[in-house]
Amino acid sequence: MGEKLRANCAIDLVKPSCFAQDAAFSDLGMSMVDILRRRCSQRTFAPASLPLYQLSRLLWAAAGYNRPDHRTAPSAYNNQETDVYVALKEGLYCYDAGLNLLLNVNAEDIRHLTGTQDFVADAPVNLIFVADLARMQLVEPDEMLQMAAIAAGCMSQNVALMCAAEGLASVPRALIDRERLAAAMGLGLNQHILLAQSIGEPMPARANGAGA
Repeated sequence: MGEKLRANCAIDLVKPSCFAQDAAFSDLGMSMVDILRRRCSQRTFAPASLPLYQLSRLLWAAAGYNRPDHRTAPSAYNNQETDVYVALKEGLYCYDAGLNLLLNVNAEDIRHLTGTQDFVADAPVNLIFVADLARMQLVEPDEMLQMAAIAAGCMSQNVALMCAAEGLASVPRALIDRERLAAAMGLGLNQHILLAQSIGEPMPARANGAGA
């Protein structure tokens, strides 16, 4: 990140209402068809950190509020049970959409724990989607994980489309040692890791691997 992050501190994010004021903001007037054509999974990343402005947009796309008490991605009964954790080299954070903050969880670089594939340690940003089943009181117990997984998939796709529009590389992932990662994150018994997503600037075309 261009802005220096401080361990054990909350980070103020850029408000969604300010996004359009960024001169470097990509032209999101491009048609959705064009954005969908650009969407692809990429597993090689340039080492440069993402600017805070760009990270703010990605997190808002994932789980930000786009109207009172409702977010950019749906959830069963509007439970909003899925939190987005952000693993950076500076530490682990949790996105608080209501306060528009990244809340520091710890100062450890746990990117290598967010997946079993080697490239995850090289991605500047790894998002981890974690469902808190205690928030799903209106959902039948045997349907909780399924409903939460659907919500997380929608959130991940929002991020993938924003990455496509912004020219960023991204890939959603499910190959995770969940027990080990949950321990590193300090998760509780009701919190379940659903999936992760690696994000960064793409490597030059000759070194870039596009996928599904």
